[in-house]
Amino acid sequence: MSAVWVENEPAVSNDKALKIERETHKLEKRLCRNVGQAIMDYNMIEEGDRVMVCMSGGKDSYGMLDILMKLKARAPIDFTLVAVNLDQKQPGFPDHILPEYLKNLGIEFHIETQDTYSIVKDKVPEGKTMCSLCSRLRRGILYSVARQLKCNKLALGHHRDDMLQTFFLNMFFGGKLKGMPPKLTSDNGEFIVIRPMAYVVEKDLIRWAEHKAFPIIPCTLCGSQENLQRKQIGNLLREWDKKFPGRLETMFTALQNVVPSHLMDAKLHDFKHLKATGVPDENGDLAFDEEELPAAPALPGGVQVVTL
Repeated sequence: MSAVWVENEPAVSNDKALKIERETHKLEKRLCRNVGQAIMDYNMIEEGDRVMVCMSGGKDSYGMLDILMKLKARAPIDFTLVAVNLDQKQPGFPDHILPEYLKNLGIEFHIETQDTYSIVKDKVPEGKTMCSLCSRLRRGILYSVARQLKCNKLALGHHRDDMLQTFFLNMFFGGKLKGMPPKLTSDNGEFIVIRPMAYVVEKDLIRWAEHKAFPIIPCTLCGSQENLQRKQIGNLLREWDKKFPGRLETMFTALQNVVPSHLMDAKLHDFKHLKATGVPDENGDLAFDEEELPAAPALPGGVQVVTL
């Protein structure tokens, strides 16, 4: 059997190499399709926009920039991408990696250097997590940079799994049905914040980062404690995904199909003044009916799986 050789790697058969190439091409198409669909569904990018792509050095922001650049090359509208990284002077931060990478891409970029690390270390007691204060400082600086660079939109690299995690974090630990929207205004009302990878699953980003060999910068440089609550939710979602394929897709779809009258928030639905009108209402309560759930095709042996 003929084989192709990769430097410092064992021989790979031609058939296997072709299969890998096909799968990689399918992955690229899926990523572009998912991002393009999210942009269209939520009108994230418009003619003349100047989009600040926030780069952290992690797989998600690398993947976002890569996909946005591909879509820009074929988009029917004209818009500008500006890659921005905030160097917070964390100990050991390799400040040469992103500038070199972005320069080689030929994209407009800006590296903002602000020593927020020293501020956070001074304000946060030893042993406490630094994430909250750090994120507030980072947000204010990025708004300032966006203003300076005349960007009207900020693109963040959160993906579908991040959005599901945030929803369950708020429900389990914050007592709120609140998620991470794909598009919203900044808290100062000055910019539009977008998440173009809202439909992208993390597993695809991991595979794409490996294929592209992005120069990943580790996220543990500051030495702060890991967000244990987010880790718990992440582990829970991964377990569900493994045991019940399709469950995460169903839950994510649910975030886009909200029925306020069937929840309990009186600010969203006027329960107090509700009156019987005699007019049929498709959202009316079927009080005595068992709600039917979609059933998956029967498996061999008469076993049937219901997607919850």
